Amino acid sequence: MIKRDLYMNRIRPFINKELIKVITGIRRSGKSIMLELIKGELLEQGVSANNIFSYNFESMANAHLCTPQALYSELNDRIKNIDSKVYLFFDEIQEVTDWEEVINSCRVDFDCDIYITGSNAKLLSGELATYLAGRYVEFAIYPFSFKEFMQMYRSKYPQITDGEAFKKYIQYGGMPYLGELDYQDTPSIQYLQDLYNSVELKDIVKRNKIRDIDLLERIMVYVMANIGNTFSASSISKYFKNEGRNVSAETILNYIHSCMDAFLFYSVKRQDLVGKKLLSVHEKYYLADHGIRQAVLGSNTQDIALVLENIVFLELIRRGYEVTVGKINNKEVNFIAKTPQGLIYVQVCYLLASPETIEREFGVYENIKDNYPKYVLSMDEFDMSRDGIKHQNIRDFLLGNFSESNLKDENEL
Repeated sequence: MIKRDLYMNRIRPFINKELIKVITGIRRSGKSIMLELIKGELLEQGVSANNIFSYNFESMANAHLCTPQALYSELNDRIKNIDSKVYLFFDEIQEVTDWEEVINSCRVDFDCDIYITGSNAKLLSGELATYLAGRYVEFAIYPFSFKEFMQMYRSKYPQITDGEAFKKYIQYGGMPYLGELDYQDTPSIQYLQDLYNSVELKDIVKRNKIRDIDLLERIMVYVMANIGNTFSASSISKYFKNEGRNVSAETILNYIHSCMDAFLFYSVKRQDLVGKKLLSVHEKYYLADHGIRQAVLGSNTQDIALVLENIVFLELIRRGYEVTVGKINNKEVNFIAKTPQGLIYVQVCYLLASPETIEREFGVYENIKDNYPKYVLSMDEFDMSRDGIKHQNIRDFLLGNFSESNLKDENEL
């Protein structure tokens, strides 16, 4: 089992605190494993196994507990004779009707430490904000980073090089269960297709009562094919009109938001670096796991530049950055990544294969006069840093122990 220290280091300070720990992310990204890792730490700390109660609400064994009255009654019966703190783990809590009422009652009535997971942002974030304001902390879980992927892949194939492993990562992404399949080609694709179908049917269609499934699938494929490209709901509407189908921009936007609620897509706003404001049109979208794209479209190696950009975006948000796309005059910075400690600028390309490409990727920084770190990431093996702009191989960036302490506020520079 991969320890997933990045997340455990964030969760650990909140163990045994009264705040409810909410673990969110796309289906099968490893949320249940995080619960097991937390339980393991509790046992190591001396907590009795009798004080730990776990429920997975996707299991038929717990189907009778999916109403607030039934679940509370079950918990009350099991906890009432325990005179020390109990630890409650609820996996895929959104399957319980009015689940937030149960969680709030447990918080009030029992001496307990609560952990919940869910695969829908609307249910968790929206309702928690209403019912449990100020009493929860949320942790987003993503599929394996390349570093985590390497730990798993090397356990299967010890002699593999970083370059060979990265090729496999580009194809199949970081869904944790692929390690159980030994990353074999046909089973991996079949698993990812099944995952995609599960997210579509359970977390998008069912949750949002979508009737036009064919339209939803067309929109999902369009967005996956255009990850990293700027487009709007209106431009998709025009595309469908050319295909002989009239669909309003509002409907398209609602469907995309439903996909975002299921953590399938992430939107990234554009920021005008001259006017210092966020732009309201032409967002970019990225996919929760690029392996899903390979399973659905089969074109990751053909669209390598887009896939690499998707990989870097996920790594930045995995590391805790708030990410926007930068616009400066008629040029674009792929990512502006912020933390309270400062920010970095990041350009991503496949190869710096020509003087024109080098000028495009490095030249975008010419009119950015601040002293924040500026990166160009590519698959080139040679360091081509210049003019204070750091060039780095994408693999090295993904495997590096990049620390937020490396960032400084601009006023300190």
